[in-house]
Amino acid sequence: MPISVTQAIKIFSDARPPGIYKPEYTDALYAFYHEKKLEMIVCPSTPEWKRTPELVDLNGEAVPDDDDDDGIPGHPLHENHEIDTIMTNDDVLGDEIPNDQQDALRQFCFQSLRLSVGAKGHMQFPGSHPVSLNRANLQLLRQRYYYATWKADGTRYMMLITMDGCYLIDRTFHFRRVQMGFPCRVTNDGLAEKTHHFTLLDGEMIIDTLPDSKKQERRYLIYDLMAVNGVSVIERPFYERWKMLEKEVIEPRNQERFQSRNPHYRYDMEPFRVRRKDFWLLSTVTRLLNEFIPKLSHDADGLIFQGWDDPYVPRTHEGLLKWKYAYLNSVDFLFEIDDDCQLLILYDRGKKKLMEGYKVAFEEGSDPLHFSGRIIECAWDSDRREWVFKRVRTDKSTPNDFNTYKKVIQSIRDNITEDLLLNEINEIIRLPMYADRIKTDSKAHQHTHLARRR
Repeated sequence: MPISVTQAIKIFSDARPPGIYKPEYTDALYAFYHEKKLEMIVCPSTPEWKRTPELVDLNGEAVPDDDDDDGIPGHPLHENHEIDTIMTNDDVLGDEIPNDQQDALRQFCFQSLRLSVGAKGHMQFPGSHPVSLNRANLQLLRQRYYYATWKADGTRYMMLITMDGCYLIDRTFHFRRVQMGFPCRVTNDGLAEKTHHFTLLDGEMIIDTLPDSKKQERRYLIYDLMAVNGVSVIERPFYERWKMLEKEVIEPRNQERFQSRNPHYRYDMEPFRVRRKDFWLLSTVTRLLNEFIPKLSHDADGLIFQGWDDPYVPRTHEGLLKWKYAYLNSVDFLFEIDDDCQLLILYDRGKKKLMEGYKVAFEEGSDPLHFSGRIIECAWDSDRREWVFKRVRTDKSTPNDFNTYKKVIQSIRDNITEDLLLNEINEIIRLPMYADRIKTDSKAHQHTHLARRR
C-alpha cells in the first residue's frame, strides 16, 4: 500500500497487539524503504506470551528458539557495510524477483508496446534500438524533423514503476527490484498521495565522476515514456511523451523531494539518482559536440538523433539514428574458441551465423580462452584490418543480429566524419521546413523557461 512505514507499523500493531516488539525489525523496515525513523516510534516490551518456559522436544531435549534476529535484513550481524568500491557499468543492481511475477510484468510490457506475447518473443528485450548513421539514412534528417542528444556510454535499462516497487529491466529482459520513490503529480482529487502504478520508462544508467571530489554517483537518464499508470502512450509523438515524462514523473518526484511533501522518505538512500535526458535542436549539434560532451562527468561515444514526431517503435527503429565517433563503431559478437581457432558469431533470424575469416586482437597478455562463450564488443581497426576487443558485454545474452552488423559495416565504410556530419546539418537547418519549425520551437522553449523563472 502507498503508506509510510510508520503507518504500516501502527496498522499492524492495532490488528495484532502489541505489534513489532524487536527494534531490529523496525530498523530494517525503515532502512529498506528509505524512511526516517521517528523518535516517537518505541517498540513495546516483549509480550507475556513470548516469555514462555524453555521448549522441549518429545525426548525432553531443549529446542532452540527459531524466533531469533540472525536472519533479519539490516540486523547488525548481517548488515551490508559498503566498502568504497569502484562502480562499473557491469555492476548488478537490485534484487531478484520470482519467475511468476516476472512473467506477469513482462506481459504488461508487451501489452503496452502492442507486441504479441509468443514463446520465443517472450524472452526478447522489447525496447527501441537505434540504427547506425550511414549515407543512405542520413537523408532522413532532411525528410523528418529531428532533435539530438548525446549518446551516453552506460547500461541500457527500461524501468517499470509499480506501487510494489520499481523494476530495472535489462537487455536480457530480466527484472530486478529497486526501492525508489515515484509519487504521482498533484491533482484536485488528491492523487499526490499515491505512487505511480504500472508506468513504463526507457533510459540508461550512467556513472558520473564528480570532477572535484572524484566521487562516483549513479544516475538514471530517462529519455522516453511508454505507459503512464497502466495507459500506453507509445502512439503519441515523441515530443508529447518527452513533456509528459517531465510533468508526470520528474516534477512530482522533485516537488516531494525538495518541498518536503514527504518528510519521512529519504531520497539520499536510493541506489541512484534520476533525471530526464535533454534533447536539443539540430542547430545546437556543433556546441553539443565541442562544448557539452567534453564537459560531461561520464563517458559519451556519439550522438542520437530522435524524430520529434515519431511514435515509440519497439525493437529496431529505422528512424532512430545513432552516430558514433569513427574509432568507436563496434559490433557485439559471441566469441568462442574451438581447437585453438577463434570463432566470431552473430545471429541471423534467431540462428547462429559464423563470420568466417575474422579474428579478434586482444590486449597483450590476455588469454583469448578467458573470453570463450562470452559476448564481446569489438571495434574495427581499418589500418590493421581486424577487430579489436573493447569489453565484455555482461548486459547482453545474445550477439548482434546480422542485419545490425551490416549497418555498422556500412557506417564504417561510409565514414561519416564529424566534419561531414556538421556540414550536412548546417545545410539541413537552413531548409524552410527546419527554419520555420526551429523558430516555433525556440519561442516555445523561451516561454517555458520564463514561466519556470516566474
